[in-house]
Amino acid sequence: MAQVPALVRRLLETPDIARAVPRLPAEVLHRVIERCGLDACADIVALTTPRQLERLLDMDLWRAPVPGADETLDAARFGEWLEVLLDLDPDVAVDRLAAMDLDLVVGGLANHIAVYDGGAVAAYIMLDGEEMPEKRPLRGGQISEIGGFVVKARRSPAWHTIVDLLFHLHDACPAFFFRLMRGVIALSDSGREADGFHQLLDRRDQHEADLADARGERRDRQGYVAPAQARAFLQAARTIDLHGTRPAIDPIVRASLRDITPEPLTDEAARGGDGVPSVDAVMEVLSDAGVVTRPRALIGAGETADARLALVRAFAESHLTSFEELAFLANALVSGGTIHGRAFTMQEASDAAAATCNLGLENWPGGWGERDLVTAFRVGWTVVHRELCRGGAAAAIEALADLSCDDRDVQWALQTLRRELIQHLEDGEPWRARQSLDAILMLDAPAWAVLRALIDECPAMHAALIPAGRPPLRVDPDAVTFVARNSDLAAVRAYLASLPATLTG
Repeated sequence: MAQVPALVRRLLETPDIARAVPRLPAEVLHRVIERCGLDACADIVALTTPRQLERLLDMDLWRAPVPGADETLDAARFGEWLEVLLDLDPDVAVDRLAAMDLDLVVGGLANHIAVYDGGAVAAYIMLDGEEMPEKRPLRGGQISEIGGFVVKARRSPAWHTIVDLLFHLHDACPAFFFRLMRGVIALSDSGREADGFHQLLDRRDQHEADLADARGERRDRQGYVAPAQARAFLQAARTIDLHGTRPAIDPIVRASLRDITPEPLTDEAARGGDGVPSVDAVMEVLSDAGVVTRPRALIGAGETADARLALVRAFAESHLTSFEELAFLANALVSGGTIHGRAFTMQEASDAAAATCNLGLENWPGGWGERDLVTAFRVGWTVVHRELCRGGAAAAIEALADLSCDDRDVQWALQTLRRELIQHLEDGEPWRARQSLDAILMLDAPAWAVLRALIDECPAMHAALIPAGRPPLRVDPDAVTFVARNSDLAAVRAYLASLPATLTG
């Protein structure tokens, strides 16, 4: 078991923690796991309800190879979860496993083991006395016999954990054990023979596709957005015509907001009152640790509020659907967007969604009628991409045209950057030249940081854009603020106008 971090110790020492954990949103628990590690959070996982565990696994077991790509089931992570559950207590592990979706357990185990009916693969003697050897699948590798089934390792790291867990399942929950083993048997064949006429998924691939579809349906009801849908929404939102008629409601938004269903209350929550003080204490601990923070757009007037977000805050307070719309927009950014070439954190996505909506409300085209936050986001997203991303790329191209440097390598890098910016600007994706922006770093580090933030898939303002006195000794590339007002745009335009002088100075 991993050493318990201070945050986990504080949580476990919170009064009535056993009653508080089942009332916490699964998203909050997942942030704790991400911060402290799965092993360290084992005792907290043991207090979760089956529904919380299902949602935790939906978030934690599926990984994208790159930000914005489709997520796939992470077999290695599934093995880590099994090890953590078994380290807690075998009986707890059996209870948690039996409460999980059977298809998920089957799919997770099928990536680690193959299972065969013992009688179908064992050696035997024919009536004429000829001895027949055991079937080919059993030759070589790690093998164990459990409850009449033969289990063979596909990958070794979680092998001993899985064998121990299966033995406990066989003894403590035989009905579930037999259903599980039969399910894995169906996925343990060697696959379909290629015949050149069909391109069908084999059973394991089809099973994983079905798991992904079922997970997608659950997450649709919770307001999540699939990566492909999120990418399509964000791409379309970059180029709406602000001088034309109001665009129709995006079909992805319509489907996502329609599918959201209220989260059912637990029995304890339905009774009311019980456990609330302990939940508040847990949330205070997590807030102090920076694990959870409230979206800045929703901060009340009596608290420290960001004046830059006054429009979106006032709109959210007077429109009941605003919270669902902001949640959809933040989820779309997390699922399909990138910032600095990586995935958004949930806090960054919430801040970006709020700021972009505020900018959209300030630039709402006349004649478009009643406002809503999703359309406001599309307006703001188009504006920031036009002014920051494409505007920044165009300004850099112009500044680099007449820029010369005595160092031949630096000069070559600058001209390469200019060619890439021209090409990707024509394609509508200038941020694809971001790696070549390092050429600017050799001339002026603050200018590099500013352009890196502006020419991004999610454009933002770097702190160096509005200098406060002397230049900083160290430039933090992540010190960015999301554009929320037209005054922010004016500061960006002023900086870009001075870019040639900045680079030659």
